[in-house]
Amino acid sequence: MTAISMVDYGALPAVRIEGPGGAAVIVTLYGAHLVSWKTADGQERIFCSARSSLDGSRAIRGGVPVIFPQFAARGTGMRHGFARVSTWRLVGSGDGFAEFSLAEGDLAPAIAAAWPYSFALALRIEVLADELRFSLEVRNPGAQAFPFAAALHTYFMVDRIANAAIDGVQDGEMIITDKYDHIHFGITEAIVLRSGMGALKLEQQGFPDAVVWNPGAADSAALADMEGDEYQHFVCIEPALVEPIELEAGGIWTGQHQVSVIAA
Repeated sequence: MTAISMVDYGALPAVRIEGPGGAAVIVTLYGAHLVSWKTADGQERIFCSARSSLDGSRAIRGGVPVIFPQFAARGTGMRHGFARVSTWRLVGSGDGFAEFSLAEGDLAPAIAAAWPYSFALALRIEVLADELRFSLEVRNPGAQAFPFAAALHTYFMVDRIANAAIDGVQDGEMIITDKYDHIHFGITEAIVLRSGMGALKLEQQGFPDAVVWNPGAADSAALADMEGDEYQHFVCIEPALVEPIELEAGGIWTGQHQVSVIAA
């Protein structure tokens, strides 16, 4: 049996999507931000900081922030864009999935004033017993082309960062021993994350790049919304479109991401 229900996550309204075998995700309407993914075995697969703001006052630390229309500070707009700090609408749901939308009419006045384009975002999240699927669609319903970048900034939970190994972003296996922040351009194969919690296979379409990030001890200590050694328990591996592209009037772009549990 699969089900969709409204719940509270901190002070934020959220949607709980239940998939086969008891697998489930929680997605806040603020940011259409996935904050929990439990597979059918009951294992939490996504990291969220214990000190993250959960009242809509600032972006959530952890989970899967939706990055649009700017990646990081690579532009003149809001860092990582406005999608992750805007309230989306739940527009559809069904057997193990929910669909969310964001358009210019949903933006806060100050944000809308700084983004002079007509746009429409659609995010579909589907949960299976041991697999999570995202589809992000960007539409340009206006008469003027606009540039955008996008990413799904996924924080994967690991038992210890020292036990984590990543295949598929470079030649040979990657082990993170300290702060790491790197864009890997031109990803064409699946990425595999292994840790003491098992193995996950990450596949992406439409997103040409992958960003791998962990703040390390020093940078983590400077983050007000992260506790002590929390950096030891996650690694971000995000499908990304880092270099902005122009979306012509009437154009549509789609990026997809699938994460599945595999044998270690």
